[in-house]
Amino acid sequence: MTGTETPVSATPVYTSAEIPTPATGRTLLTNRILVRISGPGTDKFLQGQLSQNLEDVKLGTSPRAAGATPKGRAYCLTRLVRDGDDVLMDLPAELAEPIMAHLRKYMMLFRGTSMTVEDEGQIIGLLGDEAASALAGEEMRKLVSPGDTLPLDSGFLIRTEDTAEGLSRFEAWQPVAGGLKLDSIPEKTLADWQASEIAAGVPMLSAATSESYVPQMLNWQHLGGVHFKKGCYTGQEVIARMHFLGQLKKSLFRFHMVNASSVPTPGTLIMAGERSVGEVVNAVGFSDGSCQLLAVVRHDSAHGQLIAEGQPDAFLQLQPLPYSVTEREDGATNDT
Repeated sequence: MTGTETPVSATPVYTSAEIPTPATGRTLLTNRILVRISGPGTDKFLQGQLSQNLEDVKLGTSPRAAGATPKGRAYCLTRLVRDGDDVLMDLPAELAEPIMAHLRKYMMLFRGTSMTVEDEGQIIGLLGDEAASALAGEEMRKLVSPGDTLPLDSGFLIRTEDTAEGLSRFEAWQPVAGGLKLDSIPEKTLADWQASEIAAGVPMLSAATSESYVPQMLNWQHLGGVHFKKGCYTGQEVIARMHFLGQLKKSLFRFHMVNASSVPTPGTLIMAGERSVGEVVNAVGFSDGSCQLLAVVRHDSAHGQLIAEGQPDAFLQLQPLPYSVTEREDGATNDT
């Protein structure tokens, strides 16, 4: 893949995804951008703003993180990759400008530290071991767990979460586009990658959902994105209280819609009868007319008869996630 692909778009157009999800493929993720934080205050700055411990962001390990408001509401879901003394993070193209403007308010306290968009940078989503092997050969077998990272000549190969159906997935991060030999891997659409993200239980914030949820409501702790012992950061008090006092009453679920008249947009209400019990976070349509979605829903309502607002004939069918959400399992007795 060269540096001549479609440029970053803040409002990507999703086609229908293939069903079943392709066993191998590559997708240029034009809905995400790479940002570099560099300078002497990099770690201290990020340590005070994100939910991840910067000591765990090191060669070979690239954990997720969240940025939250003082009220603990997530405005940023990202991954952190160590690149020499710098840190790379990814942002949704739709939200990149406001996220960076917000973070720069705090960066002013760290002289000589900067945050810049990698204008030529790109992220490529890879479906299946074959795609990862095309980049790293047998070395890709070292990538066992989500966040495991291999340096490449032109960036990094990162293992991300498998789908609930067991499809392995990876991301190639390139600060400078070009240099990856992936011609043997079929190119897939952004919708195909989005379908795999939903099947892996990985949410992405949008303008409609930014600052709507505490990270735990998005299952972010089960994706390795919240370090509960790292100490103070913006929003930490609310996030920690919800964790240690067991106050989580709703979280992220995956659903399937067979008779969807349209793909629900982020923020669409999830209804139990006349009552709103949650909201859509991400959704994707399939070539057979069905769709899948991730939605934050109340634990005491998730197993009932639910619809997306405006589609009364398309009942939501609960689907598995590839990880366990212990908070709702522990509270199952109280929630039913």
